[in-house]
Amino acid sequence: MISINIFPSIYILSIFLLVSATLTTSFSIQNNFIKCLSINSHVSIPSTTIFTPNNSSFTTILDSRAENLRLTEPSVPKPVLLFTPLKESHVQAAVICSKKLGINIRFRSGGHDFEGLSYVSFIEKPFVVIDLANLRSISVDIKKETAWVQVGATFGEVYYSIAEKSKVHGFPAGFCPSVGVGGLITGGGYGSMLRKYGLAADNVVDALIVDANGRLLNRKSMGEDLFWAIRGGGGGSFAAILSWKIKLVAVPETVTVFTVTRNQDTKLLYRWQQVVDKLDDNLQIRVLMLNNNETVITTYSALFLGGTDRLLQVLQVSFPELGLTRADCIETSWIRSVLYFNNHPVNASLEILRSRRFFHRFYYKSKVDYVQEPIPEMALEELQKRVLEEENPVIVWTPYGGMMSRISESETPFPHRKGNIFKFHYFVCWLDGNDENDARHMNWVRSLYSYMTPYVSKSPRAAYVNYKDLDLGINKRGNTSLIQATSWGLKYFKGNFKRLVKVKTKVDPHNLFRHEQSIPTFGLKRKR
Repeated sequence: MISINIFPSIYILSIFLLVSATLTTSFSIQNNFIKCLSINSHVSIPSTTIFTPNNSSFTTILDSRAENLRLTEPSVPKPVLLFTPLKESHVQAAVICSKKLGINIRFRSGGHDFEGLSYVSFIEKPFVVIDLANLRSISVDIKKETAWVQVGATFGEVYYSIAEKSKVHGFPAGFCPSVGVGGLITGGGYGSMLRKYGLAADNVVDALIVDANGRLLNRKSMGEDLFWAIRGGGGGSFAAILSWKIKLVAVPETVTVFTVTRNQDTKLLYRWQQVVDKLDDNLQIRVLMLNNNETVITTYSALFLGGTDRLLQVLQVSFPELGLTRADCIETSWIRSVLYFNNHPVNASLEILRSRRFFHRFYYKSKVDYVQEPIPEMALEELQKRVLEEENPVIVWTPYGGMMSRISESETPFPHRKGNIFKFHYFVCWLDGNDENDARHMNWVRSLYSYMTPYVSKSPRAAYVNYKDLDLGINKRGNTSLIQATSWGLKYFKGNFKRLVKVKTKVDPHNLFRHEQSIPTFGLKRKR
């Protein structure tokens, strides 16, 4: 009788002590970090910028910039502290405190992180999230055709600010206005002017960062190797980025957009692959493949930097099979084309671009491929069959060629240039998150990815670092080895991976800036 009563009591007591110890440890870490911030910041830090799980608004703020609902579930690891700095010196203090206290920090700007590595850690606890959303100033200089942009700004805000000053300037970045400036440029960043002007990272001329020693550096003081690495080498590996100086590009006063839909036409898709990377640089025609009420539809959506007359001439010569007519085309301004590609009417209010909220949030998983030879019709037919197996799939075909073929693979860390016809983005989303649903949808996209193996790039099978995919491998805590990281490093960066490792080893030898797929050092030096 005694033994029956004692063991449950001991078990309950053990659990109580474990929970108490955990809470005490978390409280101690929070206290130490907050004190350290106060000591090391040259400007006072308001208490309203610091949130712990005890704050009623902690979860709301943490989840507010998390687009993928899969990463907001209670079972997903949470930070012990969320810090929303108001000043550059606040970020310097956070980096210094991370180094002094040995606490992993994650930096978040927009929240469109596909695997949530800017606000979730699957490999170590405790960790702290530094949310840079308050660092959002934008200064546009039309005479010099440049702009300084803090990383917490969204690209919708950037586009809006440029358009306020000029009708004939733009910037070649992402399609989605709510994407944060910080994360997108660190991985490359592409949009509707990809074939004309390349990536967002190709059009950066300076930056302001905080390095692993807490120093504030610009391009001159950081050096060209580090400046090269941060423009496409992925976020969270080299430094805390505070601002980018971007080079504005010329856009005509009138551009043309169109969207036409075709049902299950594999011959047209095959033809698209043959011509799309060779079209006029001013023209980008993306394809979206969808399951629409158990019918596969392919939507051809395009931006042409010019008027309708010229566009029709170009397509009549290069791609008459599309059957585009004048009635399909809309002439508008470049800034309003941004609205168009986000499913808004071209005459909608431009204020939409300044909204920082997500218009759509759902559970999702995605994978990426690069295609270098046209995929045969037989495989396209199988691809369509697989699309019908899933309720909400989207396969996006983004064409390359043009400027992307003229920039060297080694110009920036982003290597996917000449030789690629287009990029595949396999995407599946769902609204009801649970273990069964999550597994079913994720297995579908993984199966599709496996099927496409013979038809996509090889040695390595390339991937895009801004669409992170933890299926490619995960770093172990404090054990960042070259062998381990090569599984994703070569896919994301190809021949540039070795140079990125050299830069990392030089500027962050103790691996302060780290996450599940961060760039490793040659030999990890532990700080004693």
